[in-house]
Amino acid sequence: MTSTLHTVDRVRLDRLLTEERASFAERNPRSRQAHGRGRHLLTGVPMTWMAKTAAGFPLYLDRARGARLWDVDGHELVDFCLGDTGAMAGHSPPATVAAVAARFGEQGGATTMLPTEDAAAVADELTRRFGLTQWSFALTATDANRWALRLARAVTGRPRVLVMSFSYHGSVDESFIVTGADGPQPRPGNVGAPFDVTRTSRVVEFNDVPALERELAAGDVAAVLMEPAMTNMGIVLPDPGYLAAVRELTRATGTLLINDETHTVSAGPGGCTRAWQLEPDILTIGKAIAGGVPIGAFGLSAAFAENLLARDDLDLVDTGGVGGTLAGNALSLAAARATLESSLTEEAYGRMIALSARYTAGVQGLIDEFALPWVVTQLGARSEYRFMSPGPRNGTESYASTDAELEDYLHLYLLNRGIMLTPFHNMALMCPATTEDDVDLHLRVLAGAVRSLVGA
Repeated sequence: MTSTLHTVDRVRLDRLLTEERASFAERNPRSRQAHGRGRHLLTGVPMTWMAKTAAGFPLYLDRARGARLWDVDGHELVDFCLGDTGAMAGHSPPATVAAVAARFGEQGGATTMLPTEDAAAVADELTRRFGLTQWSFALTATDANRWALRLARAVTGRPRVLVMSFSYHGSVDESFIVTGADGPQPRPGNVGAPFDVTRTSRVVEFNDVPALERELAAGDVAAVLMEPAMTNMGIVLPDPGYLAAVRELTRATGTLLINDETHTVSAGPGGCTRAWQLEPDILTIGKAIAGGVPIGAFGLSAAFAENLLARDDLDLVDTGGVGGTLAGNALSLAAARATLESSLTEEAYGRMIALSARYTAGVQGLIDEFALPWVVTQLGARSEYRFMSPGPRNGTESYASTDAELEDYLHLYLLNRGIMLTPFHNMALMCPATTEDDVDLHLRVLAGAVRSLVGA
């Protein structure tokens, strides 16, 4: 396995990165001034992820529409970040804007603690797409995962959760565990954990069937919480037969299977679950399905829902951990109905996936032309290149391939020339408003970055 860490001219990279940072600072005086006024914001930004910048300060948003956004300095950028999937339907899709305006404006009542007819329509559509038959709504996928785990522990009577090393499921405490040379350990940098995660959770590497079999044999795991394809440490696809083995082992050991499709919904209208004919007991999702309006959802299989509802000792109405006064609110469900019916359609996914294939082929062409020790991987409408070859088979391998300086340089080079990527890794996501011209521009700019790196 070859990593770019050992092949890039670090002196050249340091010089190029310094030049791009200077250019960024010169191009964006208003963003720099706005950032200076955030002295009462923790880490200087409204949400700590926004502090992840290669340039010392982030761009500040003026407006966004479709596949484009404009910063306060007036620069237009083609957006392949799309809110890290939250805006996968594009920024402010017209049908969603109309639904939100009607619900919050002429109809009124964004949150009332009363159901609306939109809820049943969204649940019906999610059932059609994913196959699970009973749905409930949250404000984030983090909430959906928390509630799913509580339900799993309640029904199985088991205390532990099993996750994949370097997976991410929001800020769910039980998921911040990784494998290590001396056994399971908290993920590096985990902040203020309320309890020792090695006592709440088990962890294995993605694509490692023997390890999964060994950990489930203990009989104390309520649920395996996993993405069908890993996305947090870059895209890591399942080996042939791996997901079938996971389902077989979980069923054999009485363990529930939770598919987190928050990011993997890029695979198609029904995410990996539909595309790969998976059969989870619970499915969680968020971000994308309401066009940028906060939402989360979890779906239950008919069998699991029947077992859950048969338990008269569980207070599912009040203290059962499956509520919240803003969950299932009228505004988010109006947005979800409009987004699913009008934006993230079968036809839109077809175009988005084709554009991602065009981008993937273009990146592969650059890898081949310049003999880069990189790999590019596609998951439906999402594509990403990693600084290693061959590609990683699990999260730990992908984590080990991280090259922060190279990543910063590529992101800044692209940003200074009108292309915005997800700030974490090198992930490019397509939305219904993305065009072939957008993809081709991205590829031309990326080619310029590669040529500068190799001195071509």
